Amino acid sequence: MSKSVIKKPKVFAIASSGGHWVQLLRLQSAFKNCHVTYVTVHEESKQDIADKNAKFYKVCDGNRDTKFTLIFMAIQILFLLVRSRPDVVISTGAAQGYFACRFAKLVGAKSLFLDSVANASEISLSAKLARSHAHKVFSQWPEVAKKFGIEYHGKVL
Repeated sequence: MSKSVIKKPKVFAIASSGGHWVQLLRLQSAFKNCHVTYVTVHEESKQDIADKNAKFYKVCDGNRDTKFTLIFMAIQILFLLVRSRPDVVISTGAAQGYFACRFAKLVGAKSLFLDSVANASEISLSAKLARSHAHKVFSQWPEVAKKFGIEYHGKVL
């Protein structure tokens, strides 16, 4: 009789810098039984990751004001997703998370976009765009979730 092997889920956790990265790091305990690939825009952010066995990649920091960099960043994210083949993509924003959620389906991954707690009255542009691509989009404010037809399950504080 063979023993069944329980496969650890592969998580692709991605966020831009600042508060987005801080909020993603606050979710680390939820990933403790997973193989995690962290992606952000600053190389020094690697030191913030508790799991020293986790993979880490840096992508460039593009936004709607830097179109060429935004396109290059999207290509980097697509390449990393194809390379890592995650089961789930999770992001706290911003543009990096939108692209990761948009491309997740191409690699057969589920995706969750968790909009920043800073967006207390409206969802971010990235969350608006992610709504049509991510499997789930959450707001950290119940009023905002209701207003935009997305989900609320608490805050990452």
